Amino acid sequence: MTPSYDQPYRGGFVGPEHRFALTVYFEDTDTAGIVYYANYLKFMERARSDMLRAAGIDQRATLEAGTGVYAVAEANVRYLRPARLGDDLLIISTVEDVRAASVRIQQRVIRAGETLAEGRITAAFLTPDGRPTRQPRDWVARFEEIRAATKDDE
Repeated sequence: MTPSYDQPYRGGFVGPEHRFALTVYFEDTDTAGIVYYANYLKFMERARSDMLRAAGIDQRATLEAGTGVYAVAEANVRYLRPARLGDDLLIISTVEDVRAASVRIQQRVIRAGETLAEGRITAAFLTPDGRPTRQPRDWVARFEEIRAATKDDE
C-alpha cells in the first residue's frame, strides 16, 4: 500500500494509550539545538487534541454549536532530560480522571524508550462565556471506557 503524503499524520490508541509521534524541528529549539521548555506543552497539546479526535470527540462541532470548549485549567510538567534538534519523539497520553466538567490527562514525552518530560493536564469544559459546565455525556462515557481499559491492563 502506498502511503498518502497528502494527509496529515494522525496518532491513535494502542490499548488505553494514545500515541502521537513527531520530530523536533529547528523552530522547536534554542540556538544550542535543545527544545525550548514551553514547546513541550505544544507537543502535549497536539497529542491531546489528536487523542480527543481519535476518541470520537468533536471539539470543533461543539465550539461551532456554541455548546462549549475545553480550556486548560491546570498544567504540571516535570522535565527530566532535554530533547534535541532532529529527535523523533513519542507522546503517550492516558486518561487519568474524569469529572462532570473536566478531564485530567497524563502525558509522557519519550525518545527511544526514555522519558524526557511528564505532564499532567486538567482540561475544563467551559461555556462560551467561560464558565465551567458539564461536558457532553457521551464524552464522559468515552473517557470512562478509555480509563477502564487502563485499569484492565494493570
